[in-house]
Amino acid sequence: MAPTVLGVDIGGTKVAAGLVNESGEILSHVRVPMVAEQTAADGFNSVCRAIDSAMQLSAEPVRAIGVSSPGPLDPRRGVILKTPNLPCWRNFPLLDQIEQKYGLPTRVENDANAAGLAEAIWGAGASHHSIFYVTIGTGIGTAIIQDKRIFHGRTGAAAEGGHMTIDLHAPVRCGCGKPGCLESMVSGPAIAQRGSEHLARSSDIASALRSAANGNSITTHAIFEALDGGDSLATRIIQETTDILAVWLGNIVDLLEPDLIVVGGGVGARLTGWLPRIAAGFSRWTINPHAHEIPLLPARYGANSGLAGAGALWLPNADISQVVSQGE
Repeated sequence: MAPTVLGVDIGGTKVAAGLVNESGEILSHVRVPMVAEQTAADGFNSVCRAIDSAMQLSAEPVRAIGVSSPGPLDPRRGVILKTPNLPCWRNFPLLDQIEQKYGLPTRVENDANAAGLAEAIWGAGASHHSIFYVTIGTGIGTAIIQDKRIFHGRTGAAAEGGHMTIDLHAPVRCGCGKPGCLESMVSGPAIAQRGSEHLARSSDIASALRSAANGNSITTHAIFEALDGGDSLATRIIQETTDILAVWLGNIVDLLEPDLIVVGGGVGARLTGWLPRIAAGFSRWTINPHAHEIPLLPARYGANSGLAGAGALWLPNADISQVVSQGE
């Protein structure tokens, strides 16, 4: 019988859990609200509700649990350190708590690392030796994957590429406290903020964004809706966003020269048609003469990247039955 892993994807507002097989197929999944603003126990109970619901859907025994969570975290000890999206947990031993409750071997990983691993094993990067993965959404997460393995760095905190400073004189500070981080410039909230600033300066009364704002701050969704309708102001906002991404990815190419760059996340999915523009910018923002040979591709898993990534922490390169018998 093929092993089945229970993948758990923890976010600031929801916990998703689902069964993942060795081919990277998500066989079933559930979602429950995440109680992130209360006690550590309340947050853990949210995770347990998702796990219990997902296990009830399983026709096969679950052999292991993989968990994808926002960082910073310590993947070796499975401890959530201090995550802005999960204020209920500070130095919370999530791995130990899950193993004690369910008696199953468990692995915990940064959500971007897990998603990047899924893309490397089963997704857009399956035929490549090295990939750089970026997820663009409410925040910016990145992963460096070499030969289907996550590069963790010395302590497990490597590859926080979303918090590389792009403009040290930027007036906006990132949630991490640094000025001019990539996340503060191209994440979903950052795009919305740029839209509001453009709208305040624009004299284009016919812009679809003006009616969408209706006296309030503009949303990222409204910007992309206006973009799809050919709105010139929305186009300018997204052009600026992709130009910043080109600068940053040019630096990534100079530093890592991966075989492939994969773009995921909710905002990343909306930028799929703009990937050629970003890649074209490499000619200006990298000194690597082979930069044009590096594909820039959309991710396979989309909104389910966390679940697939949680499963990828165990499959297909682990003999789970052996791990269980050895009591890892």
